[in-house]
Amino acid sequence: MNNIMPLEILLIEDNDQDAELTIRAMREYNMGNKIVRLSDGQEAMDYFFSTDGKNNEIPRLILLDIKLPGFNGLEVLKQLKSHDTTRTIPVVILTSSTEEKDIQACYRLGVNSYISKPVEFDSFQNTMKTLGMYWLLMNRAP
Repeated sequence: MNNIMPLEILLIEDNDQDAELTIRAMREYNMGNKIVRLSDGQEAMDYFFSTDGKNNEIPRLILLDIKLPGFNGLEVLKQLKSHDTTRTIPVVILTSSTEEKDIQACYRLGVNSYISKPVEFDSFQNTMKTLGMYWLLMNRAP
């Protein structure tokens, strides 16, 4: 029996504190046993599209911030949704932005969900629990 856990969540977040809170909330509710964090858009592009990244695992879910150094989240999303190997991976924008132009741009590019990060800790944890339950337990991906 293979004991290697498949990659469940790829978190692309440049803010260390937000990344830590997200990972902690997901693990507290047993969502995402294997989570990998990338800290900028270039790392995300390399993970999926560099020749060195060909052996990287395909996640069940991508949590993507919009405001990233290097390639921003919109550029990463555009690339993910334009390649056959990554097009069907659910991508959830998880950002502090509530700007209508950002929301519209993400949906035009094919995002599966757009969530503004709640500021209050309890609300943030509840959001992560609901997000994890839906995308990792309830949703049927191709």
